[in-house]
Amino acid sequence: MVKIKEPDAIRKLILSDDYAHKRIISISAHIDHGKTTTTDYLLRRAGLMSDAATGKALMTDSDAEEQERGITIFTSVVMLHFELEGEEYLVQLSDTPGHLSFTGEVSRALRASDGAVILVDALEGVMTQTETNIGLAVGSEACKPVLFVNKVDRLINELKLPPAKVYERIDIIISKVNQLIKKVAPKEYALDWRVSFQEGSVAIGSAKTGWAFTMKTLEKKGIKPLIVFEKYSKGDDKWLRDNLPLDEALLEMIVKHLPNPKDAQKYKIPRIWSGDLSSPAGQALLNCDRNGPLIGSINKIFIDPKSKRPTLIGRVFSGTIKSGQEIRLVNMKQNAKVKRLGVQEITDILDMDEVPAGNLFSVFGFMCPSGESFVDPGSDTKGFEAIEYVSEPVVSRSIKPIDPQDVATLGEVVSKWIMADPTARFTHDKESMEYRLDGIDPLQIEILTERINEQVPIKVSEPIIVYREKMTERGEEFHTKSPNGHNKVRMFLEPLDDKTVDLIRKKKITAEMNDRERAQILRDEAGWDAKEARKILDIYESSMLVDGMSGVQRFDRIYSYLQTVFREFIDAGPIAHEPVMGVKVTLTDATVHNDPAHTGYNEVATMVSAALNMGFLTGRPGLFEPVLDTDIKTPTDTQGQVIKVLTGHRGQIITIEGEEDTVTVRGTLPTAETIGIADEFRSATAGRSFFGYQFHGFDVLPSNLQEEIILEIRKRKKMAEEMPNLASWSRWVYKRT
Repeated sequence: MVKIKEPDAIRKLILSDDYAHKRIISISAHIDHGKTTTTDYLLRRAGLMSDAATGKALMTDSDAEEQERGITIFTSVVMLHFELEGEEYLVQLSDTPGHLSFTGEVSRALRASDGAVILVDALEGVMTQTETNIGLAVGSEACKPVLFVNKVDRLINELKLPPAKVYERIDIIISKVNQLIKKVAPKEYALDWRVSFQEGSVAIGSAKTGWAFTMKTLEKKGIKPLIVFEKYSKGDDKWLRDNLPLDEALLEMIVKHLPNPKDAQKYKIPRIWSGDLSSPAGQALLNCDRNGPLIGSINKIFIDPKSKRPTLIGRVFSGTIKSGQEIRLVNMKQNAKVKRLGVQEITDILDMDEVPAGNLFSVFGFMCPSGESFVDPGSDTKGFEAIEYVSEPVVSRSIKPIDPQDVATLGEVVSKWIMADPTARFTHDKESMEYRLDGIDPLQIEILTERINEQVPIKVSEPIIVYREKMTERGEEFHTKSPNGHNKVRMFLEPLDDKTVDLIRKKKITAEMNDRERAQILRDEAGWDAKEARKILDIYESSMLVDGMSGVQRFDRIYSYLQTVFREFIDAGPIAHEPVMGVKVTLTDATVHNDPAHTGYNEVATMVSAALNMGFLTGRPGLFEPVLDTDIKTPTDTQGQVIKVLTGHRGQIITIEGEEDTVTVRGTLPTAETIGIADEFRSATAGRSFFGYQFHGFDVLPSNLQEEIILEIRKRKKMAEEMPNLASWSRWVYKRT
C-alpha cells in the first residue's frame, strides 16, 4: 500500500484545465540501466518515500516477484505532485520494464504517454533494447524523448577515465541516440526531437548515488563540470547529492522539454487514430477537449498479486469519464459500467468522481483486453489503432490442471492474464489434448505460469521453441469433395506478399474492417488489384482468405464452417502442427448442395481441410525458426572468444564496430540457441561482456535440420512419425468421371 501524498492537490491538478502544468511520461531503458532506481528519486521529491530508502527501496518494483528477481516485470503507474521554480506540476509517470520478455508493457505504457525519458548506462552504452524502446517511443507512439546518461560514476570509478574521455564517451552515446531518433521520429520533428546537452535535454549522473546535472543546472548554479571529478576523487558523494540532486535535473528536463497533453495530442492523435480528423470526434481528440465526446483507451491491466482483482489503467483523450457511467468497448462491441474510478498510485487508487481528457485514470468493475478503446454508449466513433508489438510468441509450454475438474477454471484464469498481456497466446491442441501457453521467451512464460499456478494448481512442461510453417512458392490448385460427395470446393494457396503481411501484423487491416476502407489500404500500400482487394473473406494471424469465385450459390450456408477450418489450419499446419505464417488462400469455385442436411460441419470441414493441406504441401513449404538480433559489447582482446561462442550456436555476424578499447559484435542468433548463452559470453570474457537481444523475425531452418526437427516435433505431439505427404488427404480429391 502506498501512502498517497497530498491527495487533494493531485485531484485538483487532474481536474484542472491548466494543461501547461501536466506531463504524462514513461521511463524506458535496456534492462539494468537504472530506471527504477532513478524513479525512486522522483518519488522522494513528491514525498512518497524517505531519504534513507531512496535508491534502495525500488518502490515501483512493488511485486514480490520483481523484488526477488531484481528486475522490473510490470509497468508501475504513479501520480507525482511537484513544485518547481514556484509552480505546481503533476507528472503522471509509468516506470516500464527493460527486459525483452516484457516489452509489451513498454508498448502499452507509451501509447498513453506524451514523452519518454530514455536511460542509457554510460558504461554499456546504447544496447539492443535501447534501440527497441526508442523505436517504440519516438516512432510508433510519437513520444518526444529526453535522455539521462546514468552510471557515469562507473566511468570514473571503474574505468578510471579522465574527464575528457568521460565526455567523449557520453558524446558517442548522445550521437547514437540522435541517429535512432532521426531514423524513426515523425518527419516534421526529426530535427526538433534530437536530444542535446547544450540545450538541456540531456542529463548526466548516477542514480545509485543520487546526483545528476544538465547544462542548464550547471549554468544556473555556477558549477563547472570538473568539480564532479574533484568531489569523486575525495569520495564526497554527499556534496554531489546536495548540490546536484538527481530529481531536480530530471524534473527540469521533463518540464522544459517534454510536451503537455494538449500540445502532444495535436501530433500524437494522427499517429494512433485513423478516423476523420475534421469530424467533431477528430477535432475533440486533436484539441484534448474535455467537453467533447468520450474517447479513450485501456493501456494496462494491473492484477493485484494478493486479491487477484484486476484494475484497468488507461487514458482519456477526449471528453470526461465519470464514476458510475456506462462506456462502450469498441472492439468487444459491448457496454461496461465504471464501478470505481480514480487515478493510480503504484498499487493503490485515489478515488475520483470524474477524470477529464489529458489524464491517466484507473477503473474496475469490468474486464477487457489491454489496448481496448472505449467511447460513449451508442457512439460509432472509431477506436484507436492497434498497439504495435515488436515480438511474437516463439516459446511454448504445455500446461494442464493437476485436478482435471479445474479445466474450466484454468481457461478463465489464463484468459484474464492473456487480456493483461496480449503478447502471450493460449491455445488448445485438440489432437494432443494439450493446453499450450506461447510467449516471447521462457522468462515471460515462467512469470505467467507462476501467476496462474497461484490460482489453479497446474503441471507445466519444459519450454520448447515454436516454429512457423511457411510456403515458398504457389501450390497446386485442388478440387476436393465432401465425404457424401454432394459438396465441392476448389482453391489454391500461395505466399502472401511481405507488404500485406506487415499491414496485417500492424493491424492496419483486419477482418472486421469495412471492405471499402480495407481495399483502399491494400491498393495504396500493397499494390493490390482494386477488384480483388474488395473480396477478402477473412484475415487471421498473418494469413488471408480471398473470394475468387463467381456465381456460386448457397456459399453463405457453409462459410462459417469454412472459416473455422481455415483458422484451425493456420493455428496448426500439416508439417508439424506449428502455426502457419503468411499464406493467401484463394477460393476459385464451390458447389453447395441445396439440402442443408447434406452440408453439415463434418462434410464441409473434410473437403476444405484436404484442399488447404494439399495446396500448402505442394508449395515447397518448410519450417521457419525464430531469430534474434543480438549485440555483444566486449573488450577488444576478447573479440575472438565472443565470435567463437556466437558462431558456435549458428549465429551470423553482421557488423563489428570498434570504439576505443571495446567492440560491439552485432549479429543474429536462432532463439533455440539462446538458452544459457549469456553465461557462455560472460565465461569466455571473464565477465567483461554485455549481451543484449531483440526479436528479429523468422528465418528458414537450415535444410540439414528440417527433417530432424520436423520428426522430433511430430513425435512430441504424438503425430505419425513420418514426413507429411498428400496421401493423407488425396482420397477427397474430386475427379470427374
